[in-house]
Amino acid sequence: MLQQLQIVESRRESAILYYSMARSHSEVAEAQRLRYKVFAEEMGARLTGDDRRDRDGFDALCDHLLVRDKETGEVVGTYRILDPEMAREARGYYSGTEFDITRLLHLAPTMVEVGRSCVHPHYRNGATIALLWAGLAKYMMKHGYQHMIGCTSIGMSDGGHNAASVYARLAEKYLSPAEYRVFPRTPLPLGALGGGTDPVVPPLIKGYMRLGAYVCGEPAWDPDFNTADLLVLLPLSRLSQHYLRHFMK
Repeated sequence: MLQQLQIVESRRESAILYYSMARSHSEVAEAQRLRYKVFAEEMGARLTGDDRRDRDGFDALCDHLLVRDKETGEVVGTYRILDPEMAREARGYYSGTEFDITRLLHLAPTMVEVGRSCVHPHYRNGATIALLWAGLAKYMMKHGYQHMIGCTSIGMSDGGHNAASVYARLAEKYLSPAEYRVFPRTPLPLGALGGGTDPVVPPLIKGYMRLGAYVCGEPAWDPDFNTADLLVLLPLSRLSQHYLRHFMK
């Protein structure tokens, strides 16, 4: 694990941020509280428990990447990471609860799953996202992993019309080859939603596409989070040298 991950600092909007990996249960709990703040309080997800933490059975097996404000010490961004060994221990991937990912399983020895990504609303800027991605890139390179997958979410406060439009737009350019295609267990009813509106693509999904990620198929509906989720796949071989140099500074 990246216990000794080099701290990287970036000054944006009067804040100095740095990333590291969680080293204790208390640090994981900080990430879970940020997730609750974003997913439940801001986005309206229906989460169980009364301790104001978002958590599930995967958390104890995962590594947790944190971005902190150096002055306050507050966790302002997070990702959780499931590597191949952890996935074997968990007997599968979180993505597998939403999609049939059979066509991706041949990549498992070099495949890392990332998820539960969120950023505090006061820190939603390029610096925070860049630090999260820098941490992921260091993790992948350190361990020699070649593929990254993860569910990315689109809010459904409009009933799903924007999500259908986002998928239609992305599928034109970024749909994966058939051998990487996944199939939603609870499909979003794309035919009923149309997809003709001008899409508002979430910044995180835009970022993945710029990095070279594929969208691996149609979106799944997550009723607990009331989101439409896309499964994305980023082979490191598609990451440009420009981005590699940027993240590996």
